[in-house]
Amino acid sequence: MSPGLDFETKLFAKSNAADLLRMELGAPRYRCELIAMGTNTDPYQPIERRLGITREIIEVLAQCKHPLGIVTKSALVERDIDLLAPMAKQGLVQVFISVTTLDNDIARTLDPRASAPARRLQTVRSIAASGIPVGVLASPMIPLINDMELEKILQAARDAGATRAGYSILRLPHEVKGLFRDWLQRHHPMRAQHVMSRVRDMRGGRDNDPNFGTRMKGEGLYAELIHRRFDLACRKLGFDTSKRNQLDTSQFCPPVYKPKEDTQLDLF
Repeated sequence: MSPGLDFETKLFAKSNAADLLRMELGAPRYRCELIAMGTNTDPYQPIERRLGITREIIEVLAQCKHPLGIVTKSALVERDIDLLAPMAKQGLVQVFISVTTLDNDIARTLDPRASAPARRLQTVRSIAASGIPVGVLASPMIPLINDMELEKILQAARDAGATRAGYSILRLPHEVKGLFRDWLQRHHPMRAQHVMSRVRDMRGGRDNDPNFGTRMKGEGLYAELIHRRFDLACRKLGFDTSKRNQLDTSQFCPPVYKPKEDTQLDLF
């Protein structure tokens, strides 16, 4: 499938995800470690409003007292505060809201079906007010498009109650680089060449760097400048930028897995 229209129009849902999770957590070999949702695909896609698969997963983790991290750009996470707040009191959950820009025009073209910038900040405020540890991810930083907003994003999130912060540099793996080039030509044609030049400066002369150590933060002078700006802003605002897992794994209670009666046919 392509990362363009295919990704947005052909949706696959694992409707028995919660049951499979319960089975995995109950396996004798399982050892409790932080489970992170949203590191690849947002767990609060619009279809989640109807299917509720993410909520079912959270219910399983809450029952088992299993630590959970969530990264999302959707205000729909507020729906599950009733589950997340009790987990937070037990040191079992943290939420990160991705805020790419504070500019509504950029947001409409870059994330047309995601929550608006002001709505994401309101989500930060709601989550923080519920006693759930919440952070902000200023991601992705795109040279000459939104990187100049870095400090403003961090300030706005801190004002809303965020206590942790992170960022990442634009990544353009596989077919995504073609989509991004098309987006630049449509919305920022006068800056397109300059933007891609900066991207390559941070990626060793390539459009993308897949290496684990540098793919999220980039390298070179421009990447180092962004990194220093981030560190300075975080120190000024009092953000926690540590990478250590602060969630508790000691409370985990394995579930007793009982398959549904209709999951396996009888042999006779």
